[in-house]
Amino acid sequence: MNIVDNIAYAKEQENQISVTSIRAMDDYKLWIRFLTGEEKVFDFKPLLDKGVFSTLKNKEIFEGVYIDLGVPVWCNGEIDIAPERLYYNGISV
Repeated sequence: MNIVDNIAYAKEQENQISVTSIRAMDDYKLWIRFLTGEEKVFDFKPLLDKGVFSTLKNKEIFEGVYIDLGVPVWCNGEIDIAPERLYYNGISV
């Protein structure tokens, strides 16, 4: 059993992937530190032509990345990306 916010769940909580630090780098890359202490670099360029991520072609907006509850976000939370995607597709540094 797992209890979160006074609600009991039958299934144990899985380890969630969470971002603790993030920094935009040159060439649309992100340096990320995860709750585990691992550090990775994620190349965002392949996503810049996909849907809402096209807004991030603007370097100033891309560089405005910040963390909200362990999730990287831009534009006051209107754009986000799953920490799991960054973790599993990032390159360890």
